[in-house]
Amino acid sequence: MPRSIWSGAISFGLVTIPINVVPATEDHSVRFHQYHLEDMGRVRVRKFCEIEDREIPQDEIGKGYEIAKDQVVAVLDEELRELPLPTTRAIEIAAFVPAESIDPLRIGEGYYLQASGTVATKPYALLRKALERSSRVAVAKFAWHGRERLGLLRVRNDAIVLHAMRWPDEIRDPRELAPQEVALSDDEIAEAEHLIGRMTRDSLEGPDFVDHYTEALEQVIEAKREGHAPPEAPEPEAGTGAVLDLMTALRDSVARAKASRGEEADAEVHELPKKSAAARTASGKTAKKAPAKKTAARKTAKDTKKETTAKKTTARKTARRPRSA
Repeated sequence: MPRSIWSGAISFGLVTIPINVVPATEDHSVRFHQYHLEDMGRVRVRKFCEIEDREIPQDEIGKGYEIAKDQVVAVLDEELRELPLPTTRAIEIAAFVPAESIDPLRIGEGYYLQASGTVATKPYALLRKALERSSRVAVAKFAWHGRERLGLLRVRNDAIVLHAMRWPDEIRDPRELAPQEVALSDDEIAEAEHLIGRMTRDSLEGPDFVDHYTEALEQVIEAKREGHAPPEAPEPEAGTGAVLDLMTALRDSVARAKASRGEEADAEVHELPKKSAAARTASGKTAKKAPAKKTAARKTAKDTKKETTAKKTTARKTARRPRSA
């Protein structure tokens, strides 16, 4: 278990629970140092005093607030710890609210709160059990690192967890970033819901939730340590090159989700493409023009028949005329 980073008490009403604050998360990222690439000498950041022009050890460095260019007020860590605030030594619960009422964007780092000593065991268990049964979380105030913070207390397994929270004015308004309104069909929304159902998991466990980047980075470092060439990146899957519409992309995504779970894919049923408005208009105009062509053809046939009949009549009349002497 990591060491405690802060000690104080949880306070709500007249109840006080002595606690130690322990980090609840670990950072497994690969860390790099800066080196001079020509000779691999370590590059370090050294702290110099501008007045004495010499490097200053850490025990001579403290905090200061600049009132003016020629006036700086020193503030000691002891003075910060003894600020005249009730939250400097206590996590004061201000309210209990439903968990779903908290915007996740406001929730930050998590810490375990450990009961400090035998006297804290019973009130600690009492608060934990009350939070569980009420399905509520606690919103509290506390002062860390030179500022007062807002916090959220919830239950995880048998421990109480403290999350640092951002103040309301620290959350930016996203309305100016939101896309314009678009028309979505009921079929598109239903297909997206179908995809969400297929991708729903009971827990975030398994190969899909592993830090593959850190694994690959460790392989590169190991290969270079042994004098081998770094492993090559796998070739990306070749795409179809076709531009898919939204419904096709959703249906293909559902099929892939089924395949990833070992389920048999449903028989694909492709609807005939619907004609666009322009195509429907064009086909309507063509259908309306067709009768006109037939009418013209009938008129031409009638005219031709009339001409033929007239020619025959003229020929008979000519044959009946008496020849002149």
